[in-house]
Amino acid sequence: MLAGIALLILCSAFASGSETALFSLTATDIAQMEEHNPRPASRIERLLGGEAREYTLATILVLNNLVNVGIVILSALAIARTTRFTSPVWEFVFTSVVVTFILLLFGEILPKVYATYNNRRFAAFCAPVIGTIGAVLRPVAWLLVKTGSGIKGRGRENLSLEELSEALDVTEAHSEEEKQILEGIVSFAGREVGQIMRPRLDMTTLDIEEGFTRVKEVIVASGFSRIPVYEENIDHIRGVLYIKDVVPHIAEGDGFEWQKLLRKAYFIPEHKKIDDLLEEFQAGKVHIAIVVDEYGSTRGLVSLEDILEEIVGEISDESDPDGTLYTRTAEGEYIFEGKAHLGDVERALDLDEGFFDDARGEAETLAGLMLEIRRGFLKRGESVAFRGNGSGDSSGSAESAGAGAAGMASAMELTVLSLSGHRIEKIKVKFNRN
Repeated sequence: MLAGIALLILCSAFASGSETALFSLTATDIAQMEEHNPRPASRIERLLGGEAREYTLATILVLNNLVNVGIVILSALAIARTTRFTSPVWEFVFTSVVVTFILLLFGEILPKVYATYNNRRFAAFCAPVIGTIGAVLRPVAWLLVKTGSGIKGRGRENLSLEELSEALDVTEAHSEEEKQILEGIVSFAGREVGQIMRPRLDMTTLDIEEGFTRVKEVIVASGFSRIPVYEENIDHIRGVLYIKDVVPHIAEGDGFEWQKLLRKAYFIPEHKKIDDLLEEFQAGKVHIAIVVDEYGSTRGLVSLEDILEEIVGEISDESDPDGTLYTRTAEGEYIFEGKAHLGDVERALDLDEGFFDDARGEAETLAGLMLEIRRGFLKRGESVAFRGNGSGDSSGSAESAGAGAAGMASAMELTVLSLSGHRIEKIKVKFNRN
């Protein structure tokens, strides 16, 4: 009888470990198993693919419960035959405590811990056995699956960003552009407005006291379709001027009261998630928002185009003077605007995502990165250097975003080319080959 109990405990451990090992496998795990051991990997895919996944779980649960019931029954018989208790209460307590402890320790906890740290090996071992047992217990598993489906109704499965990233790693996109779009979608939800906004120093704005002639000059020079309007200073935004509202009055003189055309400004906090903002833009038919800090001061501006660029990359139109983010010198160096966003620089130079993470601190732009590294202001011609967190993908062409140079080294040197006061306007980026 003790041998039977021990055998059933092993079966319980096998079922518990199988559940943990099989259902902790990620798409990356299975893809790597296919490279080294394709036969077990194909069995696992059959067990976990589509509707079979629910039948596999039902099979394991039925097996585990049948075994556990058997353990309880045999243990109770064994204790009754070998031990005499003075009180039925003590007999019940002893039987419950001992059997539960052994069952939890050896049938649940230990095998699940082992399977968690050895999920691939355990899954490869258990897959053929679970497949065979599944064929035997198919009628019972079918009943559980159908019952569970009725309870579950039309609920949807939620995937984490980590799971989506792992799925993307094993996805074969038709082109590099498609892969970049997929990566943008995966990282989209975690980004905040403050990471993509146009800072206040780069905002094109209008003073509410300006004459209409000056307003038309700013409109033509900027090329923007919407311009924030302030009173006294940029921290007091009074509205947004839509250029399409100005067009019918373009022939008016300097005395025209253009202020009556202002529309209400939409204000948002700098830590707002951009996926939430996109929903608000869609619901309110808004295309531009003013970003403010905790004190109500203007931090910057974010547009619908800025959000979409996080998915599809840089969008250039007829108002953009140049479609590229940088210029490349004959020496293979790159000239960037100081306000260039670090994420855009990573994509432009084909660097690994997070290349600047070890040095960026709170910086969002290339100029901010230099200040973060130096911990002070820089003069024209001064440089800072650092080693990036990983290297670029050297598989890209040298013509496309300078991938060749970026892919050969991760040591980067940044040099100030021009300043406006303390503001860094132009930066030279140079890669030092290892």
